Amino acid sequence: MERAMWSSVTGMRASEMSLDNIANNLANINTTAYKPGKVAFQDMLYSTLTTPGATNGDSEIPAGIQLGHGTKVAEISKQFTQGALRETGGDLDLAIEGQGFFEVVMPDGTSAYTRDGSFRATSTGDVVTVEGYRVANFPSIPSGTTEVTLAPDGSVTMLVNGSSVSGQQISLARFANPEGLRSMGHNLYMETDASGTAETGLTPGENGMGQIMQRYLETSSVNAAEELVNMILTQRAYEANSKAIKASDEMSSIANNLQR
Repeated sequence: MERAMWSSVTGMRASEMSLDNIANNLANINTTAYKPGKVAFQDMLYSTLTTPGATNGDSEIPAGIQLGHGTKVAEISKQFTQGALRETGGDLDLAIEGQGFFEVVMPDGTSAYTRDGSFRATSTGDVVTVEGYRVANFPSIPSGTTEVTLAPDGSVTMLVNGSSVSGQQISLARFANPEGLRSMGHNLYMETDASGTAETGLTPGENGMGQIMQRYLETSSVNAAEELVNMILTQRAYEANSKAIKASDEMSSIANNLQR
């Protein structure tokens, strides 16, 4: 009965972590290019009271007796599915339709990566994120620019003082295992050993890379209906585990109160 109680405790803890993840997904349902986390559960170690295949006299025990010790959250992985594209009309609002990330230069000179293409221009013409981090491989916008046009392959054309000027072509980055990226918040990711080294300087629309869609932003990939169903299932699992603890406690009380 003590084993049942502790197994149920692990179930409640796992349900709490699952609910934390669901709440975070729902909180970011309107976050640009947000990728939801998905929880994967895993059973824990087993106590083997009778080994499967052991012999009992002349007979063989087919299944044996193995009792588990509950569950745990094995991982919470980002689901990099394509979000819907929302038209904004902004010249520097960019969405990636397909695979790829924009590269962003952090204040310490390191690189971060994002799919949030809601960019802005500074007074000096640098193209930055909404928090002021410079976008790598993006041409500066000269004074007097009245229009910026980007082709799906990242080619940039600007209308400067009435004349058409070509700028540096925008490139994208990708990873062998994007689920291994470290989430930094602020719609940014950092590479890790699990994600692999970033392949940078890739041309949009070539070799499996996504295309750039100007005047669009990628919306969150959160499926509200799916998250609400998961929330109900998580709540039911938590309640069931709490009832198992209560049942285990009641059975222990009955055993302790037995009189000879």
